[in-house]
Amino acid sequence: MTFRNINFVIFFYFLVAIVNILLWGKNAITLAAPLVNQQSNFLKGEEETLQTAQSKIYNPIPIPENQPINDQLTADDIPTGEGGFARDYYIFLQKGDQIAIDLISDEFDSIVVLMSEDGTTIAENDDAPDSSTNSLLFTRIAETGKYIIRVRAFGQTGNGNFQLKVTRLQPIKP
Repeated sequence: MTFRNINFVIFFYFLVAIVNILLWGKNAITLAAPLVNQQSNFLKGEEETLQTAQSKIYNPIPIPENQPINDQLTADDIPTGEGGFARDYYIFLQKGDQIAIDLISDEFDSIVVLMSEDGTTIAENDDAPDSSTNSLLFTRIAETGKYIIRVRAFGQTGNGNFQLKVTRLQPIKP
């Protein structure tokens, strides 16, 4: 390996470290610089950086039709800025659909938010009508499209298991 190649490798790792710090702050995942004369380690380090970056990309989870989702809100989910965390799901809805979104957790005070694909809040609910800390949201869809359903904890109430169910309501036929 020439002196020029060694300088490039050192510069590349310095650049990767800076990008990681900018993207993830104090929680930056940086790679220990491999020995300069081992090119295979260089390539392995580059793959690990790509995999780490891809795992941080926003990726809502699809909601299966007419099936409840049993999941868990953790510190690995989306930070809310209020000390809590959120997890996003997506669903395709038609104009005129009437839906009920039911979010139940015995482990945290839940909030459910329905958003358009661009992140605009359509509706949200903190506490269900039964005076519990679960959430129940009813709404009618104004436009056909992809919608985001955000599950989050109220304030800093924490993380834990939850059940999310989306039901398309049917009108009563006379």
